[in-house]
Amino acid sequence: MTTGIDVAVAAIPLLLAGILLVGFLWPATRAMPVAWVAALAVGYFAWNMPANWLFAASGVGVLTAIEILWIVFGALVLLYTLMEAGAFDRINRGFATVSDDRRVQIVLIAFFMATFIEGAAGFGTPAAVVAPLLLGLGFPALAAVVAGIIGHIIAVTYGAVGTPIVVGIQSPMESVEFTRTAIEEGGMTVREFSVEVAAWAATYHALVGFVMPLFAVGMVVYFFGDPDDRSLAPAWEVAPLCLVSGIAFAVPYWISAWFLTAEFPSLIGSMVGGAIVLSILRAGYLLPDDEWEFPERERWADHWVGSIEPGQSNGGGADSPEAEAADLSGGEDMSLLKAWSPYVLLVVLLVVTRAVDPISNFINRDSFVVTVDQIFGTSLGGAVAWMNVPGFWLLVSAVLAIPIFGMSGQEVGDAWKEAARKIVSPFIALVFVIAMVQVMLQSGAHPGAPEVGSMIVLLAQTTADILGPAYPAFASLIGALGAAMAGSNTVSNITFGAFQFEAATQLGLPRTIIVGAQAVGGAIGNLVAIHNLVAALATVGLLGQEGRVMRLNMIPLLYYATGVGLLCLLFSYVLFPNVF
Repeated sequence: MTTGIDVAVAAIPLLLAGILLVGFLWPATRAMPVAWVAALAVGYFAWNMPANWLFAASGVGVLTAIEILWIVFGALVLLYTLMEAGAFDRINRGFATVSDDRRVQIVLIAFFMATFIEGAAGFGTPAAVVAPLLLGLGFPALAAVVAGIIGHIIAVTYGAVGTPIVVGIQSPMESVEFTRTAIEEGGMTVREFSVEVAAWAATYHALVGFVMPLFAVGMVVYFFGDPDDRSLAPAWEVAPLCLVSGIAFAVPYWISAWFLTAEFPSLIGSMVGGAIVLSILRAGYLLPDDEWEFPERERWADHWVGSIEPGQSNGGGADSPEAEAADLSGGEDMSLLKAWSPYVLLVVLLVVTRAVDPISNFINRDSFVVTVDQIFGTSLGGAVAWMNVPGFWLLVSAVLAIPIFGMSGQEVGDAWKEAARKIVSPFIALVFVIAMVQVMLQSGAHPGAPEVGSMIVLLAQTTADILGPAYPAFASLIGALGAAMAGSNTVSNITFGAFQFEAATQLGLPRTIIVGAQAVGGAIGNLVAIHNLVAALATVGLLGQEGRVMRLNMIPLLYYATGVGLLCLLFSYVLFPNVF
């Protein structure tokens, strides 16, 4: 018999993480170890988990964290390699020199550039790179952060070459018996299920998120335009450009999600859509008749700018990647094709290694898979196919970039050292947050487990009972809550993916559609994730304005969550009630 006390106790690790992260503004590197200890305590005292099961579940979390970090490290190495070579600067100048109109620059840099970086690197990188680029062009620091964060949200579900789906959905579903068994009984593998989830998530994003270029422009012109005459009129003047840009991104993005794999939507959407829109603009179409500019500098509110003046470097040091990216006049004068070539190679490598069966079978051989079975004498285990994981091919692309750009040993070393430096904090946070979630997920798998099932199952059943038929309207908000706390779509999916799956099962709802809404919610929660805001604000010298950015970004978050909630209700009950 489930009681309110059982539910309250099961929720302790998640509530504690939320209080420490959001209430006390602790960094994840401090908050998540505490939440993990809380999960161990709840598992031991309330769920009767033996010590070997507690640490075995934590070990599964460590394996998952290693897989994520393998991808993130490769993504960062490739990104910083392009920055050191000047290729990233060349790509940015290809966008920035099209027009001096700030609205056009938002579309090209805060949308297309940011979604590309998200697809390539993820984990808070886009806003931290794009914001100083916009600052260097003369944007107020606060406007640069708001535009950069809003602009990349549609791409977050497939960030870091699909990590939120491949690792955030697939890996946890494989590690938990009740989800794995239910999926297999439904006639598909866990991998096939995760691909279906990615496709439905892209459908939500395409239908709701194609207006995000217009949203980003509207937020900037309204809140950072003439303070005496706030108006959305300047945004409507470029509405055709914004909508064409959103559609040019969304169509190849949606097609790649349904017909390729979860690694590619954001990369392909940004590269194909950006090329189309750039061609249109260079041909003289869709450019506004009059250039829109920010008000005179003396009329700016004090909170718009921090310690770095617009048009200046971000103060990261002459050799920092961010400083180089903000200097639009620097870098080697290379062709755009050459600058983009490492990422083109990456897409080719990923397609070949997944679509060509002999190659796919070869890299998935046991000799290329690190497997750990029966951890601490339990039935738990895990595996990392290190050569199949996108991180390997990201590193291969980074190595191939060295001769392409003729880089020196010093430049290569700086890129790898910067990537290694940036991976330390995510490593600590991810290890403990995923270990915490695995303890909660596996708390119903050990011999002698309570009849209520795992902590996650109990919380999902309770939430399903409370929300009832209205559950689909709130599925994306649950995902957004996870991302807002942890600052990561991947972590939100790991935390709440099985939760949403179980709730959908209890209510007889289509599980791919509900978990797809979770994957979208994990993206939109990044609009107000404190960790992402701090990272972006730090690059423009504006730390301390996190609350102001949160308030502004609640507008697109509510729009997105409402739109996805309505679509989820429509898909679940009217259009696609019979899908798995």
